[in-house]
Amino acid sequence: MHQLDIKSRIKINEFEISIFIGILFLFACTNASGQNVSKVEIINADSFEFDEELGNGAKRLLGNVKFKQDNVLMFSDSAYYYDNNALDAFGNIHINQNDSVHLYGDFLKYNGNTKLASITGKVVTLKDKEMTLTTTKLDFNMQSNIGFYNNKGKIVTKENTLTSQNGYYYSSQKNLFFKKDVILVNKDYKMYCDSLRYNTVSETAFFNGPTNIISESNRIYCENGWYNTKQDKAQFNKNAWLKNKEQKLHGDSLYYDSKNGYGKAIKNVEVLDSAQKISIRGNFLEYFEIAEKSIVTDHAVMVQYFKTDTLYLHADTLKATYDSTYFALKKMKEAEESKKNAGKKDVKIKVQMEDSIATAHRLIYAYYKVKFFKRDLQGLCDSLVYSASDSLMRLFNKPILWSDANQLTAEFINIKLFDGKIYQLRMNNNAYIISQYDSLRYNQIKGKKMIGHFIDNDLRKIDVNGNGETVYYIKDDDDGSLSGVNKAECSDMAIYINNNKVEKLKMFKKPSGIMHPPKEVKPEDMLLKDFVWYSAYRPKDAEDIFVWNAFKMDNSTNKKRKK
Repeated sequence: MHQLDIKSRIKINEFEISIFIGILFLFACTNASGQNVSKVEIINADSFEFDEELGNGAKRLLGNVKFKQDNVLMFSDSAYYYDNNALDAFGNIHINQNDSVHLYGDFLKYNGNTKLASITGKVVTLKDKEMTLTTTKLDFNMQSNIGFYNNKGKIVTKENTLTSQNGYYYSSQKNLFFKKDVILVNKDYKMYCDSLRYNTVSETAFFNGPTNIISESNRIYCENGWYNTKQDKAQFNKNAWLKNKEQKLHGDSLYYDSKNGYGKAIKNVEVLDSAQKISIRGNFLEYFEIAEKSIVTDHAVMVQYFKTDTLYLHADTLKATYDSTYFALKKMKEAEESKKNAGKKDVKIKVQMEDSIATAHRLIYAYYKVKFFKRDLQGLCDSLVYSASDSLMRLFNKPILWSDANQLTAEFINIKLFDGKIYQLRMNNNAYIISQYDSLRYNQIKGKKMIGHFIDNDLRKIDVNGNGETVYYIKDDDDGSLSGVNKAECSDMAIYINNNKVEKLKMFKKPSGIMHPPKEVKPEDMLLKDFVWYSAYRPKDAEDIFVWNAFKMDNSTNKKRKK
C-alpha cells in the first residue's frame, strides 16, 4: 500500500498578522472615547476656501493636500475638512503611517473623533513590508478594532496569494477572518474553502464548510478542520479524505504532525488503492512517514477486487509497508538527486521511484486471528504476509486453507497467485490435504512437504516430498459405488487430480500400497496420523471472517488417529 502523503501543508503563517496589520497601524491612535481626541491637522494645500453650502464649517482644500493626525499622514488632490473633525478626500489618496504602511485609493471618508475610515476606488491598495492588499473598498473601526472589506479582496505575500469576498480583522481576539469564496494559492498547493479564521496568538488556522486543498500529488477535502502553523500540525474533520494518483484515504477525522512525520485517521477509515484494487478498512489508522508504514486496527479488513471474485481478509492488525528492494531503490534515487543538486555531471545512476515501482514492492502484513474468504479460497492462520512484487501470500503458524472440496494444512503455506487465481501452493512441515468422500470417509494425502499445482483455481497435481502417505477411496466406473480403499506409503509421490478425484498416482523410492475391500475396514481405521477435520471453522461468507472461535475437537467429525 502506497504511503499516504498527508504532508500537503497549509502554511498560512506567512500572511498572518500582515494581512491587516497595516490597517491596524494605519490608524494606531488611542481608542476614541470622547476625551482627549486629537485634531486632524491641515498641513498643506495650494488653495483654501470655505464652502457654506456644505455646512459644518466646511473648508475646501485644493492641490497637494496634506493632513496629519498623530503619526498618520494623509495626502490627496483635494478635500473637504469639517469643523466636526472629519474630512472627505478626493483623488490620488495616499495614507502613510510612519513610512511603513501605505494605503492608496480614490476617495477617503474619515471621522477623526470616532476613528472611522473608509477608502474606496477602482483599486484600493494597502502595502507594508510583508504584503499587498487590493480591493475596491476598505473600512476600519478604531472603536471596535475591526477592519473589513466586503466586496472582494486580494492579499499577496511572498509565499501566498489569498482572495475572498469578505475579510475581517478582529484585533481584540487576534483573529483574521475570511469568508465566502476563499482561495489560498501557495507554490505547493491551492486551498478553496467557505471560511477561514486565523488566530495570531496560537498561530492556528481554522477552516469551515466544504474545503479543498489541492497540490501536485494530493487532494484533501474536509468540512471542518484546523492547522497549527507553529507546530506544523493539522486535523481535517467531517467527511475528510485525502487522494493521490492511485490511493484515497478517508475517515471521520484525519490528523498529521509534519515535524514528527506521524499521521492518524479515526473512525470509518478506508484506504482505496486503485492500482492494486485493494481497500483496507478499520476504525484506527497510524502512519509513520520515516519508516513509510501504515497500521490499521479496530475491525481491520482488507478487500481486494478481482475480475470475477473478491477477497475479504480480517485480522486484529493490518500493516502496509515496503520490502528492502524499495528502500534500496529509494536510497539510490536520493543519491542521484544529491549529486545533481551538487552540480556533478558524471551521474550515471538512473532510478525511477514511480508509483508503479512502489506498488510492485509493497508488503501487507496481517497479524493475529487472520481469517479470509474468497468464493474459491478460504482460510485462517495466526499471521500472513502478502508481497505485491511476486504475488506471493505467506501464511504462518499452522494455517488452514479450503479450496473447493479440499482442506489443506501445514506449519507454513505459501500461495503463488496469478491474476487473482492460485497458481501454485507450497506446504512445508507436516503437510496434509483432506477431502470428504462421504459423511464418514475422507481422502487424505500427507507428507513432509507438498507442492500443489492449480489450473483455473482447480487443484490438478500434488508433488509430495518426503514421508508420503495417502488414503483414497475408489469408485466403480459403472455404478459409482465404492469399490475399494487404497492406502499407500512412499517417500515421494506425484498425484494427479481431476474433478477433485485422484486420477493417477505415481510413487518413487520403495513404494508400498494395499487395496482394501470397503467392507473389511472401518472408516476410523483409515485415518492418517494427525487427522483433524476443521469444517466447522470454514468461513461461509464475507461476514464470517469477523467470527473467531477457539479450536475445539468435535468427537463426531474431528478424529485423531492414536499412535
